[in-house]
Amino acid sequence: MTKKKVLPVIICGGSGTRLWPMSRASFPKQYLKINQNESLTFLQKTVLRISSFKNVNDPIIICNEEHRFIVAEQMREIKIKPKNIIIEPIGRNTAPAITIAALKGAEEDEESILIILPADHIINNIVNFFKSINTAIEDVSQGKIITFGIAPDKPETGFGYIESLEELDTEKLNAQKISRFIEKPDLELAKKLIVDRKITWNSGIFLFKSKILIQEMKKFEPDIYKFSKEALSKSVYDLDFQRLDIKPFSRCKNISIDKAIMERTNLGMVVPLNAGWSDIGNWNSLWEISPKDNSGNVSSGRVIKRNVSNSYLRGEERLVVALNVDDLVVIDTKDVVLIANKNKPNEVKDIVEYLVSKNKDEGCTHKQIYRPWGYYLTIADGEFWQVKKIIVYPGESLSLQMHYHRSEHWIVVKGQALVEVDGSEKLIKENQSTYIPKKIKHRLSNPGIQNLIIIEVQSGDYLGEDDIERFEDKYGRL
Repeated sequence: MTKKKVLPVIICGGSGTRLWPMSRASFPKQYLKINQNESLTFLQKTVLRISSFKNVNDPIIICNEEHRFIVAEQMREIKIKPKNIIIEPIGRNTAPAITIAALKGAEEDEESILIILPADHIINNIVNFFKSINTAIEDVSQGKIITFGIAPDKPETGFGYIESLEELDTEKLNAQKISRFIEKPDLELAKKLIVDRKITWNSGIFLFKSKILIQEMKKFEPDIYKFSKEALSKSVYDLDFQRLDIKPFSRCKNISIDKAIMERTNLGMVVPLNAGWSDIGNWNSLWEISPKDNSGNVSSGRVIKRNVSNSYLRGEERLVVALNVDDLVVIDTKDVVLIANKNKPNEVKDIVEYLVSKNKDEGCTHKQIYRPWGYYLTIADGEFWQVKKIIVYPGESLSLQMHYHRSEHWIVVKGQALVEVDGSEKLIKENQSTYIPKKIKHRLSNPGIQNLIIIEVQSGDYLGEDDIERFEDKYGRL
């Protein structure tokens, strides 16, 4: 067996729309905690899990522009220093992202072994997970591209399937040649598939040598290889981030690694993974893995229930009261209440698509928006005004900026604020306030050791977040 270290690549794309309204484009599920009692997010669990593998390098994390500071902050919280945080300027599915990862691994060693891990999976049995990886490394060393298959225990229509040439043995863990990939099936086909021991769910986890993946990409998708290489070679470093060049990267085909390589290569093999895997693809799958009461209910937050069974109830803001119901999902957030049949979970995605098509903010944006300096929460709004609660972390500051269409009134409710207005600085303490006219340069900083909390009242003829011109910014957002 090779002694070469495995290089983890964590893929943070995707918006997790089936877990809406908790998961949205502005803050998708990989950055969420499974429930309110959890201390770690999906991403943090994924990174810490593979970090405990015996022979492993620091991870490469690939995410998009909007979430880069969320990734950096969540890594800081668990004291992980990634090898790289690579920023995709535009979403292009997994084939370009994985090609970038292979090219990045080959910069140091073309024989480097990469494991590709989606950021939003749950794996309960780490011992078995590592056993499957160690078995797969032997085949990867011989030039194979490995994916991991999950023995199905129900007719799932939300997953893709893999058919191997021979039956898989979850004890011996021998890799088998892949016969074909099967798209997400309808229910009738799914029922037929799960009785065949050659069939597994596609986990989306891959293991390969950098040079082999690059070789196959050149063979089957030469343009993706070409434009990915150019995007990486023209990338720039921005603080802790490596930002890919948008022009060549945007020319990459929008395609998955399965369609680009795995369905076409002769090197693909599948290794069984029997490790309590779940991709938490919808509310029903989250209900399945969560601790339940004697009536089969999962409750989180402020919940009262009477004569309720087999339901998932989550209250974030309001008190949730459920009476005489079964098989429901009830999710309360700051701006949305979802009530759905637990047994038809995938239809939630259709609602998100409808909201986005109607330009409804609730489809993709939370009321609470995270920034590198902290976060803000929209409390109330009208046609020409809105009120926000702004939290600035100790030692952090917003950019030196100006708005052309709105003025702002800041009231400090906790901590103290250092306010710069038109070149002059002053310290504002609790119960004090200041006024920022439009078209005036200003900056808000927290010089203290506790979170700064202010109430911001905006007024003007346009209140969009794009009404901002930055002149200085410690986070490189100019």
